[in-house]
Amino acid sequence: MSRTRSVAGSGQGIHRRSVLAATGAVALSAGVGYALRPSDSQAATVKESTGSAVAASSRQAPAAPLAPYTKGTTVASVATPRAGAGYRRLGDGPGWQRVVRSELAAPKSGRAGRRTALAAFVQLTDLHIIDAQHPLRLEYLRSADVHAWRPHEALTVQGAIALVERINALRGAPVTGAPLHFAMTTGDNTDNNAKSELDWFLKIMSGGRITPNTGDPRQYEGVQNSGLKLYWQPDAAVRDTDKQAGFPHLDGFLKAAVREVRSPGLNLPWYSTVGNHDSLPMGCYASHGDSYLTELAVGGKKLMNVTAAEAQRLQTLIKKARDPEGVRYHDFLKSQARAMRSVTPDESRAPFTPADYIRAHLDPAYRGIGPAGHGYSSANLDAGTQYYAFRISDDVIGISLDTTDAGGHYEGSLGAGQLKWLDRTLRENKDSYAVVFSHHTSKTMTNTRRDPARPYERRHTGQEVLALLGGHRNVLAWVNGHIHKNVITPHATSAGGSFWEISTASHVDYPQLARVIELTDNKDGTISLFTTLVESSAPHRTDFSDLSQTGLAALYRELSLNAPGASTSLGGDPEDRNTELVLKKG
Repeated sequence: MSRTRSVAGSGQGIHRRSVLAATGAVALSAGVGYALRPSDSQAATVKESTGSAVAASSRQAPAAPLAPYTKGTTVASVATPRAGAGYRRLGDGPGWQRVVRSELAAPKSGRAGRRTALAAFVQLTDLHIIDAQHPLRLEYLRSADVHAWRPHEALTVQGAIALVERINALRGAPVTGAPLHFAMTTGDNTDNNAKSELDWFLKIMSGGRITPNTGDPRQYEGVQNSGLKLYWQPDAAVRDTDKQAGFPHLDGFLKAAVREVRSPGLNLPWYSTVGNHDSLPMGCYASHGDSYLTELAVGGKKLMNVTAAEAQRLQTLIKKARDPEGVRYHDFLKSQARAMRSVTPDESRAPFTPADYIRAHLDPAYRGIGPAGHGYSSANLDAGTQYYAFRISDDVIGISLDTTDAGGHYEGSLGAGQLKWLDRTLRENKDSYAVVFSHHTSKTMTNTRRDPARPYERRHTGQEVLALLGGHRNVLAWVNGHIHKNVITPHATSAGGSFWEISTASHVDYPQLARVIELTDNKDGTISLFTTLVESSAPHRTDFSDLSQTGLAALYRELSLNAPGASTSLGGDPEDRNTELVLKKG
């Protein structure tokens, strides 16, 4: 079947939809982001456009022919640790080369001159916007696991804004030069399932002023000014364990961390996918109905320190999914009531439900460039779902899944109703290529605990999703996050389907990345997907005296590099970074 309508110009062909998007001529009703035909399933999609749609891209049309744009990407340069022991400083390093992967199809010579751009977009994942003073945070698990709390967690807002600034500065796609159609977040947009974090995330993405502070409006109240040696005390003279490892003393750090900042918002349409930290308190507890935990979240007490043995027991319960509803967590906190410290209460720290999450996305105050709802609609509210489909271009659809499990625990699965909807959506759009988005990876969808709202509905694993996707030859990619690591996996099935699973590193753990993905038709029976990683706009080199918004964003990256216990392999291997992924046309 032919899916390509036209090719513009000579050399690297640019799909008609890409050209129109670049000139701002395509509205959502006729291009990026307009809804697929609504079905009668529980799946929720936005209504058909009525014509009052926003432009697919707000950017100025680049001069034709479009040229590859690698400035600001990891093809050009990558933050690299400088030589030395102890606390390591970052500097400018060489870029990462592009690796051609041929496991699913052999690349044919001359394809660069024939290829036509079908779509280009940016994936952001695992931003983990953190209210660092939230009373329910599990920082004290650091007594048993040094990486359970990270010294840079007060700077997630500044770091994410710098990532938005980087994306806004990309004038075109790194390989084809085509305009970027949209951005997609693939979950764990927030960290504690707190309304404060949801507000900050939406303002980061759509633009606005943010004061990353809750509780006392005059000052920070949390583990970093607690005097406890377990945590980095940046402003104090305390010789904490992190300073002993080389972390600096920074006068004014905490005051700067809670100071108002401004996000320009993305200058292209953006869509949202939900992750376990967005659905469940602490990313693992099905505890929205627990009034004690809700009161503690907004109240005036915070636990900051427990023994290593107590921390180990609680962490084991979480990791082994022995307390999915948070009952033993509830009891644990009650037993620690006398050890809690006083903090300023704040209602904005309340947990949010899935319905709250959708309502916030639908709020016009957070619309930004659009689209309205960022993929979600009132139909999602009516059906109690958090999945949808949307059209990326003439030839490509996007499908956003909800892989979280409302029964608790941080791993995921799909309900039977959603799996049937996915199958039907792919069949009904068999003449379009499809890109599937989710938070969880195929290997982390092992949690088949029943959804309390649908107790009789079976849950399905990642292996079952792989089998379904492999039965549809129009699927090009499954794009996800969750594991905080760059991993790209080829999938081929006995049914004849093949696609690439693209898992991208988080923006909370080093090396703090996002990914540009380009889809191209090579005009030789093959498709190429190009993946290019990008860092935030913050400079690689830090200045300890610079506590400006930009300076803090640079510190955010360097502190994450030095976080005790941090994995050194999250950047992945070269074949998981900047790539050309070849596969046969369906």
